[in-house]
Amino acid sequence: MIARPRSSRARLIVALDTADADRAAALAGALAPECGVLKVGLELFAAQGPAAVARVAATGAPVFLDLKLHDIPNTVAGAVRAVLPLRPAMLTVHAGGGAAMVAAAREAAERGAGADRPAILAVTVLTSLDAAALAATGVSGGPVQQVLRLARLALEAGADGLVCSPQEAARIRDAHGDAPLLVVPGVRPAGAAVGDQARVATPEEAVRAGADWIVVGRPIAGAADPAAAARAIVQALGA
Repeated sequence: MIARPRSSRARLIVALDTADADRAAALAGALAPECGVLKVGLELFAAQGPAAVARVAATGAPVFLDLKLHDIPNTVAGAVRAVLPLRPAMLTVHAGGGAAMVAAAREAAERGAGADRPAILAVTVLTSLDAAALAATGVSGGPVQQVLRLARLALEAGADGLVCSPQEAARIRDAHGDAPLLVVPGVRPAGAAVGDQARVATPEEAVRAGADWIVVGRPIAGAADPAAAARAIVQALGA
């Protein structure tokens, strides 16, 4: 299973958010030396399938397969088994799928890949959701309370770590200590457009709050020089 990052470069996960296989491969080739992990999300996987993961992995960088699996436990376990041959370093499931589903994902990964299995990361509350959006779905108490509720459920069910916004990272560390791996999206360099993100912070703020890895997508992939944009974020984080 993937080890915690030991440098600022290793902390950076770059999201390859495109449906174009050649564009993703070009970005991966340019960015692999500048970051710790490359993320293949739902858009790229839905458009190009496992072949896209193989092309990204060919750069030598670990792959974060961010599929946010959410279904009945048996189906999620089957999906985990299906992607294990791609050797992702990280794989996401939705904590909202329940404890049995998270446990099924962990068990399938362990049985299928042993010590080489991906880290199972439970997504708590999407960074695009604020308190009003959560309330509209029937969730009361705001994002922080829902994140903490789902974090406890997922970790007790066997998740290796969590995905949360920068605004909840410190609260998770307070509640659960250093043990959970913590991947934090919703990260934007100072002055960058927020886009559709509702709960954001700068890279430096996210790391200070307790993030092991930060996920940055459009500010890097959409830059005129993606490699330079990635280097700037790494430099801002320091050693």
